[in-house]
Amino acid sequence: MRVERLAIEGVLLFVPTPHHDDRGLFTRTFDTAVAARHGIDPASFVQDSQSRSRRGTIRGLHGRSGRGEAKLVRCARGAILDILVDARPHSPTFGERLSVRLDDETFAHLYVPPGLLHGYQALSEADVCYRIDREHAPSEDVSVRYDDPDLAVPWPLPVAAISERDLAAGSWAALCARHR
Repeated sequence: MRVERLAIEGVLLFVPTPHHDDRGLFTRTFDTAVAARHGIDPASFVQDSQSRSRRGTIRGLHGRSGRGEAKLVRCARGAILDILVDARPHSPTFGERLSVRLDDETFAHLYVPPGLLHGYQALSEADVCYRIDREHAPSEDVSVRYDDPDLAVPWPLPVAAISERDLAAGSWAALCARHR
């Protein structure tokens, strides 16, 4: 399994090596020993969730206040463009945006450290699996609009579906003002 450090501080991409034969393929999608070597305690994850989205659906940009939450994200079926924004005020990569394609061909897991905003757009019908290190606490939810002009996220497809909650999300400027 290859591990890549991405442009935002603390973000890792775990890329397994699929083994193909006449039956199909087999791959190890996650390895606790590899994660531990990169500073991630696999035992800290307490909740697994899955979403299914149709092509063009946008989910996000979501985060958590307080101490945030870490996530391991992978696309189990289909493909997504995953978007991360560093919302940690004291981070050397504060305000930076990163996009990563996750799909059911590479089987990669994206490690999202606490304090980042996370969202994605389904590039096909897609199932996304999340492993989260804290139980969900709705009172700590933070969100920024998917089309915030200061972030200017380049979503690749027209928006096919988005929740009312995500349409009512605040701005990047308002979130930054909370940190001052």
